Formats: sequence, C-alpha cells, structure tokens
Amino acid sequence: MKIPLFKIYWDEEDVNAVKEVIKSGMHWCTGKQIEEFEKKICEYTGSRYCVAFNSGGSALHALMLAYGFKPGDEIIVPSFTFIATAYAPLYVGARPIFADIEEETLGLDPEDVKEKITPKTKAILPIHYGGMPCKIRELREIAGDYKLILIEDAAEAFGARVKGKHVGTFGNATIFSFCQNKIFTTSEGGAVVTDDKKIYDRLKLLVSYGRVTEGDYFTSGIGTDYVELGYNWRLSTILATLGIAQLEKVDKLIEMRRKNAKSLNKALKTINDIEVLEEPKDYFAVYQLYTIKVSEGKKIRDELMAYLAKKGISTKVYFEPAHKYTIFRKLGYSNVKLPVTEKVSSQVLSLPMYPHMTKEELDYIVTSIREFFRRKGHE
Repeated sequence: MKIPLFKIYWDEEDVNAVKEVIKSGMHWCTGKQIEEFEKKICEYTGSRYCVAFNSGGSALHALMLAYGFKPGDEIIVPSFTFIATAYAPLYVGARPIFADIEEETLGLDPEDVKEKITPKTKAILPIHYGGMPCKIRELREIAGDYKLILIEDAAEAFGARVKGKHVGTFGNATIFSFCQNKIFTTSEGGAVVTDDKKIYDRLKLLVSYGRVTEGDYFTSGIGTDYVELGYNWRLSTILATLGIAQLEKVDKLIEMRRKNAKSLNKALKTINDIEVLEEPKDYFAVYQLYTIKVSEGKKIRDELMAYLAKKGISTKVYFEPAHKYTIFRKLGYSNVKLPVTEKVSSQVLSLPMYPHMTKEELDYIVTSIREFFRRKGHE
C-alpha cells in the first residue's frame, strides 16, 4: 500500500529509553518504570489511581472481576465496537445487553440505554468511538439515577475531552489501550484508571497472580502470599518505558492527528455522498480513527473500498456489529434489533490516519475519493 491505515510515530527518545532498560541487564519485567508510567497516566488524565496491563482486553477482564459481576448480571454494551467490549461480561458469566448507538458521536444512545435497563442490570459499558467522546455526561447521569456502575472503554480515546474534562474521568473506572495503532503505543498494552481505592487494590492483585509481596518478587528475599486467584496480566518494564517516552509527546501526536482530520473533513464534506464525523460543541476528539460514512450504504462503500485499494490506499470497516458475529448468534442473540448500529455499520469506512501524514498523502486520498464518485456520476 502507498498509504497504510496507520503508521507508528517514533523518535530516538523511544529507542534510547528502551535501550537503557535492555542495557541495564536487570528488571526487564518488573522495574520501577511501571509505577512511573502509571503515575504519569494519572497526572495526565486527572485520575487518582492507575494499574498498567498487558492489553486493554486484559484490563476489561480485570474490571469485570474487580466489580464482582457474576452469572445473571447484565451489562449494557454497544454492538458497534471492537469485540473485546462485547466479550467482557462473558468472561465472568454475565450477559452483555446490546444497546443502539446515536449518529452524532457513534456512541451508545442514552435513550436506548434507558430502554435496556432491567432489575438485572449492573453496569453500563460505553466506548468512545475512534477517539470521539460519546455522550458520556448523559450516560453518567443515567448510571447515577439507576445506581449502576459506569465503566468507560476509552481504548481509542486517550486524551479526548468533553468541556475540558478527560474521558476516563466520568465513570467509576476506565480502560485505555496502548496497542500499536492507538494514540500512543507501547506496542501492546493497556491500563485502568479509577478514583476507587478498593477497585485499585483488587486490580493490583489480579494483575499479578493475586500475589502480595514486599519489594520486587524476583529479587526480594521477603516472604510472599497469594491471597486470591490472579493472572499474569503485567505490562513489562521495557514496554512501560516505551510508554513513558511516547506519553511525553502525546499532546503533539494528538495535535497532528487533529490537524490531519480537519484537513480531511474540510475537503471530504463537500462530496455529497459522504458524511464526516465532526465534533459536537465542547467536544475534543483525538481521531485515533478517521471514519467517513458513505450515505448510500454497503454496496457503494465496498466499491469505494476496493477502488481505494487499487490506488494503494488502505481502508478498513470499523466496526461490523458484534451481535452478528457467529459467537453471539450461538449464544442466542439472533433476534437483536439495533437499526442505527446496522445502518451505520453498513456505511462506515475508516481511512488512513496517523500523526505524520504528509500533505501529499492527504491530497492523494481526497483526490482518489473524488475520482471514485465522479466516475460513479455521484459528485
């Protein structure tokens, strides 16, 4: 591909940070840099506590355990999401209840969420799609009214804000992902932020085998106790160190993404058959994905996707409805009706987006899309 869907922005600071840990010959797994990384995430987001994980998916699983969700419990989730969000309740035997989305932010529709609440509902688990905050203030109000736990899946939205308040600080707890295509990356990794000390303490046990020890487990001679079933979900020192270096420049990376998105929005919204996703008032999006909607739906969307591939431009559909995947059909979700989700999923197409896109790349994408619709006689 001439223009891939994403590229990782890196510099010599990243290389040198990792090199320093490697050359130390010690603590590649459990070094002090992990706590430093967690502290910096807290400082950036305004959260009280942070626990780093080896992935955002592990972080979600850990939160399901930390809150004690169990069989018979219901957790409201979007179907328009990466599969990990929909999987999370299943990890503990709870049941995901799919609610529809709204078209302004492509996040959970607060009105439909209210319709899906039952006496079995324990939590709401929204996502912030592609770095665009969902209607999180409205969802927080609903969670408060119904005494539900609100967990934000902000895997794609580190640094996004609503009225200056960071996503991740509206709910009871939040997960972030630092996978390779995210706002900043540790190659693979994740984290939970929360202001709840009890949840933080549970997470600290779950992330490393339910183990209590003084000092570093690998070098300390002091006794160890295992107090509950835990897992090996730790983020390594090497990756945490890379995260620290990446986090130092995250505002720069976000501003570069926003500039690219602004350029694409300005050009593409003049094409009648395309809708761009713009920020609502008081919203600050970080554009982990840059997604357009092709108004005529799947047939034309898929033709555009194929045309762009021939031009060397990578694209991807984020997301197909989770409730339509085989696993959920097997679990009895065949009759789920989510009209907005299904409509939007048939229209969306994510275009290349990374911080260091060139003007030539941006222009080539726009020109290629214009050519497609001109040939279809639609522009």
